[in-house]
Amino acid sequence: MSYFATAIPLTLGLMLGMLFLLEFGRRLARREAAAGEVSTGTLDSAVFALLGLLLAFTFSGAAQRFDVRRAQIVEETNNIGTAWLRLDLLPADTQPALRDLLRRYVDSRLEIYGKLKHMDTTSAEFQHSSALQSEVWNRAVAACNEKRDPATTTLVIEALNAMFDITTTRAAAARMHPPLVVFALLFLLALASAFVAGHGMASAAKAPWLHMLTFAAMISASVYLVLDLEYPRAGFVRIDAFDQTLADLRRSMR
Repeated sequence: MSYFATAIPLTLGLMLGMLFLLEFGRRLARREAAAGEVSTGTLDSAVFALLGLLLAFTFSGAAQRFDVRRAQIVEETNNIGTAWLRLDLLPADTQPALRDLLRRYVDSRLEIYGKLKHMDTTSAEFQHSSALQSEVWNRAVAACNEKRDPATTTLVIEALNAMFDITTTRAAAARMHPPLVVFALLFLLALASAFVAGHGMASAAKAPWLHMLTFAAMISASVYLVLDLEYPRAGFVRIDAFDQTLADLRRSMR
């Protein structure tokens, strides 16, 4: 199931649920007011405060992870660029094969993130990328042994290590999300806040639909934005533009 097929129905369902609970809370409060029920304003404020706190924390965390993922694209591009330049230190006859492998490796990395939503294709491309890593490493080690220069070995091996390590870091970052229970609590608090907001409108003889719709739409849109930031290759907020840095590097690898 696609991201949009899950996230959009969830947030639309949240908005409709909030509208229902706003009206239900308002009607219930009018009955209670007729029966002389006491005010619960203090408890209502606590629910709103908890919703605001959780929404702020989830948004802040999602935005931070979004920025980290963008920075990792630049870091991987820099690491590959450094490794490409340090191939100049190896024997001239070993360089063409290594450069060709490195070009194919960058093509594979671009392919992975260009088709990240298609898990079968992506999994196969990950395996291809790993195989290219092994081949680059083996050839580079053999070339370093042929050169027999400790400084060259250190510079080349360190660059390749950094280039390979960032792939694991990026893969882990792509899977780093809050536990599902956090999102479940966020949805429940949004619904609870709608109920208590409606309950606070006991004096309204008619439902203020414009205000109710605005409240439900803004909370739902905020929740959807959090989801978009958490999954930046699936929704409307995307980091695909930063892949251009790697694509530009690939064009320069002649």
